[in-house]
Parts: sequence; structure tokens; C-alpha cells
Amino acid sequence: MAPTSACSSPARSLGDTGITPLSPSHTVNDADANVSEQQTFLVVVAVDFGTTSSGYAYSFTKEPECIHVMRRWEGGDPGVSNQKTPTTILLTPERKFHSFGYAARDFYHDLDPSEAKQWLYLEKFKMKLHTTGDLTMDTDLTAANGKKIKALEIFAYALQYFKEQALKELRDQTGSEFENSDVRWVITVPAIWKQPAKQFMRQAAYQAGLASPENSEQLFIALEPEGASIYCRKLRLHQMTELSSKATVNGYSSSDTVGAGFAQAKEHVRRNRQSRTFLVENVIGEIWSELEEGDKYVVVDSGGGTVDVTVHQIRLPEGHLKELYKATGGPYGSLGVDYEFEKLLCKIFGEDFIEQFKIKRPAAWVDLMIAFESRKRAAAPDRTNPLNITLPFSFIDYYKKFRGHSVEHALRKSNVDFVKWSSQGMLRMSPDAMNALFKPTIDSIIEHLRDLFQKPEVSTVKFLFLVGGFAEAPLLQQAVQAAFGDKCRIIIPQDVGLTILKGAVLFGLDPAVIKVRRSPLTYGVGVLNRYVEGKHPPEKLLVKDGTRWCTDVFDKFISADQSVALGELVKRSYTPAKPSQLVIVINIYSSELDSVSFITDPGVKKCGTLRLDLTGASGAAVPTRREIQTLMQFGDTEIKATAIDVATSKSVKVGIDFLNY
Repeated sequence: MAPTSACSSPARSLGDTGITPLSPSHTVNDADANVSEQQTFLVVVAVDFGTTSSGYAYSFTKEPECIHVMRRWEGGDPGVSNQKTPTTILLTPERKFHSFGYAARDFYHDLDPSEAKQWLYLEKFKMKLHTTGDLTMDTDLTAANGKKIKALEIFAYALQYFKEQALKELRDQTGSEFENSDVRWVITVPAIWKQPAKQFMRQAAYQAGLASPENSEQLFIALEPEGASIYCRKLRLHQMTELSSKATVNGYSSSDTVGAGFAQAKEHVRRNRQSRTFLVENVIGEIWSELEEGDKYVVVDSGGGTVDVTVHQIRLPEGHLKELYKATGGPYGSLGVDYEFEKLLCKIFGEDFIEQFKIKRPAAWVDLMIAFESRKRAAAPDRTNPLNITLPFSFIDYYKKFRGHSVEHALRKSNVDFVKWSSQGMLRMSPDAMNALFKPTIDSIIEHLRDLFQKPEVSTVKFLFLVGGFAEAPLLQQAVQAAFGDKCRIIIPQDVGLTILKGAVLFGLDPAVIKVRRSPLTYGVGVLNRYVEGKHPPEKLLVKDGTRWCTDVFDKFISADQSVALGELVKRSYTPAKPSQLVIVINIYSSELDSVSFITDPGVKKCGTLRLDLTGASGAAVPTRREIQTLMQFGDTEIKATAIDVATSKSVKVGIDFLNY
């Protein structure tokens, strides 16, 4: 590499604020010493902010065995059970919050098309946080009418809506005034989200008033599959369905159990249809009692947008969980099926028409996708009769205006032979046609799991828990069963779409249950080291007051994929590079790679700065080699860094920030 100009090296341009490691540099793992005074909350409310649907659940800390799922929502779709509400939001033409969920959808739908163009309607917008590479506080979302709006505002509006709904329900339930300060909030995010997206969610929650930077402990960000994992531990046999025909359970062969289990479960569900309160028995579930120390299981959380896979291992005696392999997955949620349906419509009616229709008749497009959603849920491997999808009148009408011939004509002319037109104004799809729409998404999930099962850490898995809304799809269940039924037992909790929500409540009641996570990134700080001829590249040489320094050295705190205990502290000691310095600046960097030598290496990003003022100690008390301790604490989904000037006990703190650098 050619020597670069002096300015391009971040350390050089800092002037006299550099630090150098005090040898020997030591680490301290001190997970217990800093357990702060826990605030007491009356209730834990968990919000599952999903790609396609959202909901909340809560539990009073005095009776943690009862988990209440939110009240039924007004509205709702035929053929779709609604314990959760669609993640849709409507803003007025003045960009003020109007409504959320079914209410937003129905109101938008009833607007006159000319008026609807002025309103901002957004759905499935959570995926934007996963797909945006360079997410910032200024990232935009696009509403159905093509107008742009800041993502942070939308997420904050949505969380604020949940906050108000939940507090109102709590007030009605208890007949007393409930303040936000009585609530510990838990928001779930996919484990495969990168750090900026997780931080973005926290910022949105602060803006919505769920918690504040000064009182950050009031809000936990929980990982979706971890929530599922925590809940699965509590399952009793009548609360789940076992797919695999491998083992006999309790002495029955499993075909008897599944049959009997289903009947029993159906009865159980029928009786509890009205109840929104779930008792979590405070025992470890029966499945769990078969697991021994060191046993491994996989949680596959398949939702609307993403599929998230985590591998956990049991640590006895308390049954704490340890994450064995970093979370993996990808955008293989049920949205992929909607996307295939849209491609099919483009094939039949032409892409130009579909694009126009979405813009000109946004509410009717939403209607069509709702009709598809309920048919999508009726798809099953053994289905023989066709599935009918009602086309909105305005689709038929607008198509005729646009093309000059009928929808029926288009279907006859297109060579898509498994989709027919029925005289009642419906698209009639053969089961094979429907299954074909699922295939790309399901294939991606199976392929991903196959790769994962090749990994040595994952080869001896005992159970696979299939959770999340998409796990209700029989086609997915069958595919997972066919591919992995001989490797492990496949378990599906009954109210599979609510698994994460209930697990998140349990996590809020007892966050210590997850003990060890894998760090998704390598973290370190930029330092100056003594320059060593032959070892250090010449362009990193910096001479200061006769001392030869190597600049831009990445001093590693923790590596990507290293195990970190929750609350673990990693400590390093540094000293100012120049004794007369009055201020030091410690820059914190991260990288997805394990081996990083310099902060200028490709892929290294700055994610925090600690500025420590060194004035204020009388000359006599200051040792010649001042010790600056830097601590990094690896917490829930956040990392906090602190620098302490040992001579004066002055300290500064900073949260690692992925959005503002």
C-alpha cells in the first residue's frame, strides 16, 4: 500500500489526544459486581412489533404466572384469527398520526380514491430496517401513495400507539391510574438484525416515551427467537404438536399421541377461545424435563419478514440458556409468498398495469392482498380443491379501462394454465399453483437449515421448535418434517404466533434467564503503539517529541462470535501518549471480521467516542504514567463503554452508537 497523506489517518488528525496501552493490559470479567439496584415495576408489557402483524401482552410482577394477551381488536378479517393486529399505520395528509391496525386499513379503504392519494398509508415497513445497509436516524419510508416519510417517526408513532393502548387496558383492568413509570417495556426484534437496527428501535421507543436515555433500564430489547425459546421451556405436552414420528412419547406411539393430542388440544383451545390469559405453569415443561445438561435445540422463528434461527444449549441446574451459534437467517418470511403472488399477477395482467393499479387504487390493492392472505392460510399439502381469490370490483373495472379488454380475456390469453377465472368474479387457483407460490420461500428456509445442520456445533440437536406466524403454514411444517424429522424431534407450540410475545413477557420478568450470547461483532479501540521496524507498515509511522509511534492500531476488546456473559465487563488500561495532554479521546470501532489489525482496515466502523478531560488534578497527585481504565460492558442488545481517570476518579460513559457516525 502506498504511503497515504498524513490526514487520512484518523489518529493523526486527532492531534494530541491519543492513548497507548499500559502494559500489561488486563481483562476483568466481573458480571456480578455491577448488578445495579433494580427498579421495581408493577407490570411488564412486551410488544411484538412484527412485519405483518403486531401485538402486546403483559403480566403483573405480583402474579408472574399469568400472561394476558391484549384485548381483541376492532375489525378483523374473515378467515384470519386476530390475536394480533396488522402492522399498518395511517397518517393524515398533514402527516399527523391517524390510526393503526385494522382501523387504519378500514378507514383508508373507505376513503374516496382521489382523497386517499393525499393520505399516507404504510404497511410491512419493518423490513426496511433489515434491508437498509446504511440505516440512520434519517432513513425514509415510502407510503402507498409514493410520498416519503422518516422511518423513525413511523416507528415512534406505532410504539406510542401501543403504549397508549396498553396503558388504557391496564387502567381499565385494574380500575386505577397506571403511569408509564410503572411499566417495564420489552420490544422484540429479530436476532439477525444488525446492531444499527436494534439501536434504531430503542431510539424510536425513546421518542414514543416508553423510556428515556436517562432511564434506559425501563426498556429491554429482546431477541425474538430467545423469547420463543424461553416460552418453549414452559410447554406442557398438551400445549404443542409433535410432528416427528420418531420417538414414542410417554409410551404411546406418536401417531396415537398426535391424534389424541390434537383432539385434546382442540377441546382445550375451544374452551379457552374466550380467554386471553395464559397460565404459565411455574414448572419446567415436560419436554424440557427430557433435556439434560448440555443438550442442544434449535428455535426456528419464521415470521412475516424474516426467518431467524438460534441454537441454544441448556445449562443446569436453573436451566439457563446459552447461545451456541450466532443467530442466522434471512428475509425468508411469509412476505416472500405475497411477492410470488404479485409476480404471478404481473405475469397474467402485465407489470405495467399492476404498478399503475397499486398507485391509482392503493386501497383496492390492499384489499386484494387481504383476500390472498386468507387463502394463503388455507393452503395445505394434501388439498385437492381449488382456492378462490376474490378480485375487487375496481381491479376488474380499472383493468378494462387500462387495457380495453376484460380480466377474463387476460386469463385466457396468458399461458398460466393453473389459474382460471370463475364466473363469480374470482381467480381460481389450483392447489399446485398455490404451493408453487410457497416454494421459493420454503426452499430458502430448508436450505438455510441444511447449511446450519452441517455445522459441528449444531450436529447433535435434540429438538427443533418451529415458531412464529409462518410456522402455522402446513406446507412449511411438512417441508421441515421431511427434511429434518430423522435428525431431531420437531415441535410446534399451539398458539404459535403468540409464542414470542409470551416469551418476551417472561424475559421481562426475569432477564437473567439468558446467560450467554455470542457477540455479533468484533469491538476495539484505536491506539498508538511503539513503532517496531519491520513489523509495522511505514505509512503508519508517526514521530512525536522524538518518540516513534505506530498509529491507527486496533486494540481488540472482544471478537465476533465470542461468547459473552450478560453484564460481562472487559477492562483495559491505557495511558496518554504524551504526559502533558489535557484531554484524551478514545474512539471505539467495530467490525464483522475477527482479525482486525488497524482501524483503517476495510469494514471497520467507528461506533463511539469517549472524551475525558484530564485537567483538575494538582500536579503533585498525578503519577507520571497516568492510568486511564476503559471498560466495555456487554449488556442486553446494547453495549456501554466507560473511561475512568484513575488519578482523579473522573469518568465518562457512552452507549455504543451505530446510527450517528
